[in-house]
Amino acid sequence: MLRAFYWRLNLGLKKIKSKRLRRKLGHNIKAIITHSENGLFAVDPEDLEVGQKLRLGGFGIEEVERLKKFIDDKSKVLIVGTHIGSLAIPLSHHCHEVTAIEANPKTFELLEINLQLNNVNNITPHNIFANDVPEKVEFLLNTVNSGGSKRKPKTSNFMYDFDNPDIIELESHRLDDYLPDHDYDLVLLDIEGSEYFAMKGMEDILSRCKTLVVEFLPHHLRNVAGIDVDTFLSVLPGHFTNFKLPDNKQEHDISAVKTVLQKMYDANIGEDGIIFTSN
Repeated sequence: MLRAFYWRLNLGLKKIKSKRLRRKLGHNIKAIITHSENGLFAVDPEDLEVGQKLRLGGFGIEEVERLKKFIDDKSKVLIVGTHIGSLAIPLSHHCHEVTAIEANPKTFELLEINLQLNNVNNITPHNIFANDVPEKVEFLLNTVNSGGSKRKPKTSNFMYDFDNPDIIELESHRLDDYLPDHDYDLVLLDIEGSEYFAMKGMEDILSRCKTLVVEFLPHHLRNVAGIDVDTFLSVLPGHFTNFKLPDNKQEHDISAVKTVLQKMYDANIGEDGIIFTSN
């Protein structure tokens, strides 16, 4: 109970800090420019997660270094949940091309600006919502953590709506139908609980990729997607032979995937990016 209290208090303080910064800068400010280890970025001044980390020097640098090991100058990369490009832009310097999917229209505007700021010409951005069926989806536009914007959860929770996000309606697409190219060396999915639905709509793409990196957060599976571990794994392609959990410092043969992920699910332990590879 005490941990939950302090967690809610921390989120509340972030919301207050975000509003104070917006008032100080003026309500007409859409973004501020910051130089970071990731590159030159336009960030939302209200964003106290990715935006603030970029303002303080960098975001996800260890992840960029980790992902670089799976690509070369001929590689094609697909990122679903590109946000403002903090991973896509530095990775684009180490591969042939990047296809960048971002559902949030406000975040997508910053992504396009950041591509120009960094003179990137090998990233193709798409402002679409990746799904298993073409349908309209309600979508939360979070401000304090814009990277936490997501499809409207099946089960509401304070951590998803503490900043009173606007809700918009988005058209969704199956990536197998939407994207003309299905051959990617690296596929990265980080879409706040919609990973299962996106993977279900891109089975052909996944069957051809060499490396898959996907976020796994038990509370997203339970509350956002409303699925269990078996359902999540049902869309995993069969050609992978092993998987790594960088956050949890583990590496396993693929035969252990159900056991390992079920234990994590039961203990509410997440992983920012499970790395599935084949020998």
